[in-house]
Amino acid sequence: MSDIQAPPGLAGVVVTDTVLGGVRGDEGFFHYREFSATELASRRTLEDIWYLFQTGELPDSSQSVEFAWRLAEHRGITDETLEIVVAAARLGSGRASLLWIRTAASILAESLGIETWLGRPIEDVADEAERLVAALPTAIAVGWRSQQGLDPIMPNPRLPLATDFLTMLSGVTPSVTAARAFEQYLILTIDHGLNASTFAARAVASTGADVGSSIVAGIGSLSGPLHGGAPSLVLDMLEDIGTIDRIRPWVRKRLASGEPVMGFGHRVYRTDDPRAVMLKGVALEIGGPLVDLAVASEAIIVEELDRHRPGRDLRANVEFYAGVVLHLVGIPTELFPACFAISRSIGWTAHILEQIADNRVIRPKATYVGPPPPVPVP
Repeated sequence: MSDIQAPPGLAGVVVTDTVLGGVRGDEGFFHYREFSATELASRRTLEDIWYLFQTGELPDSSQSVEFAWRLAEHRGITDETLEIVVAAARLGSGRASLLWIRTAASILAESLGIETWLGRPIEDVADEAERLVAALPTAIAVGWRSQQGLDPIMPNPRLPLATDFLTMLSGVTPSVTAARAFEQYLILTIDHGLNASTFAARAVASTGADVGSSIVAGIGSLSGPLHGGAPSLVLDMLEDIGTIDRIRPWVRKRLASGEPVMGFGHRVYRTDDPRAVMLKGVALEIGGPLVDLAVASEAIIVEELDRHRPGRDLRANVEFYAGVVLHLVGIPTELFPACFAISRSIGWTAHILEQIADNRVIRPKATYVGPPPPVPVP
């Protein structure tokens, strides 16, 4: 047996270097390149952050306008491709959204003629990635409306991505407050260290596979309920609680039965999740009974968790207030994971490009722990 033992879940194992960002869990801080991610979310647009991930710099005003317009032009999808996307969406109707969305992403990649990156200029691969990720929100909106028996709404290149997506879903241009709230959610969830879906995307890219395959791998990983599926469960929890006076008895019963309390605790953070802190502020700006219930629930749940599990420092994570914000801006619950995929795909493509710029096939080892071989074959 090898004397090198990997910790469960590869916890704490460093597998690559990156310039794209990082998480300092003990401090409650994460960053995109050299900038505070929460400060970026409070001061810049989604398209500006996309530019930062892609180029390494924040755009000036003219670069910002030019890049946003280029992304807007990429949001269009041909009628032939949309027909196939709609067919995939209808086939997946009633199932978890990411299951048909991964198919839609594969269809988009095929329609764009995306091929292996081996032997090709990285600029061409970056262009393919940009086109694919820009078109994904359109495919999601059209596919979802088809499932509801609604006519598709085509993208409007004069609108920012966040505003346009909400418009394509509902047919109504959202308020400035709602659009900005959704945009800030998207910015805050672009990247967060070498999480499961980002690692999956990099591992697939390392084999020379095309960008589309890597994005599909990321979506497949994100579809797991242990990675990105909690926001909708948080809403279910708040609905079950119902009113502020029921919070404490609900939580105590939950903890006594050993069931999890959704939206609390994080693999990395041992203090407040900065994404949750900011999204709480975003939710408070919108306001309403759901926000009041969420804020009260957070305070009481933290008290009960500290009492029931002393020393664990379990605090609200991003998914607690993400569910609240997404609901407030009109996102259907079944599309919560899809919204995560929209933002995270920006981060995935940046990691894919970083991987292929200095590539070596990702090939870790496993320690065999079965019966000592060789055993005679009967």
